[in-house]
Amino acid sequence: MIKRGLILFVVFVFAACSTVPITGRKQLSIIPSAQMMSLANEQYAATLNESKTAPASNNDVVRLRRVGNNIIAAVENYMNANGMGAQIADYNWEINLIQDDQINAWAMPGGKIAFYTGIMPLCDSDDAIAVVMSHEIAHAIAGHGGERMSQGILAQFGSAVAVEVLLAEKPQATKNLAATALGIGSQLGILAYSRLHESESDELGLYFMTMAGYDPYEGARFWEKMSAKSGGAQPPKFLSTHPPHQERIANLTRLAPVAIEKYGK
Repeated sequence: MIKRGLILFVVFVFAACSTVPITGRKQLSIIPSAQMMSLANEQYAATLNESKTAPASNNDVVRLRRVGNNIIAAVENYMNANGMGAQIADYNWEINLIQDDQINAWAMPGGKIAFYTGIMPLCDSDDAIAVVMSHEIAHAIAGHGGERMSQGILAQFGSAVAVEVLLAEKPQATKNLAATALGIGSQLGILAYSRLHESESDELGLYFMTMAGYDPYEGARFWEKMSAKSGGAQPPKFLSTHPPHQERIANLTRLAPVAIEKYGK
């Protein structure tokens, strides 16, 4: 009986896999896209409601949206041209700037993106903005939020419980899982996957910004600035959701010529 249950579980996990564009990595995806985006939209609206956002006329907002829209257009063209347009057909992209000193930016499933004013001094050119913007767009395109929540459901409930059931029977647990999956919380148990997602988004982001005509060599330069800003201080790798700065810089330096060769205009 146990053996049969294990076989059924393996079959389920295999059936629930999807593929990340370009990298081809298989990922667990047991949450319907519409449900994931609904949860993300709720979290995004709540975050904006609790924050002070810069107006559309703000010069930094204008810059962010111009660069962001260029990258989004390039990514959509690529996805459509390669038979993957359906994966992002229902995305509703939105870019906002939150007035806060955090050096941070993030994206949610379905294309909801936020930058913080604290990161803008490092985004001192369109290419620098493109590094951060394309990285966040990559998180959304790669479905990292849904993957993290799928992992969380299996870890917490031990089975592929339908999200609709969780919302009805355990609404707070579902919201907590969504908050963690969308980067609004932290769980040491899935940090290794989070580092994987960060590295994958670095790679995809470099390709995306190159598709849009931005300089992929800015990726390494941006993280050199970030490293200098932090004074070299960074949590140990096993406690960090991001790769160490030097590892990240080395990877981006290695991938820049690949991006130009494959996706340069």
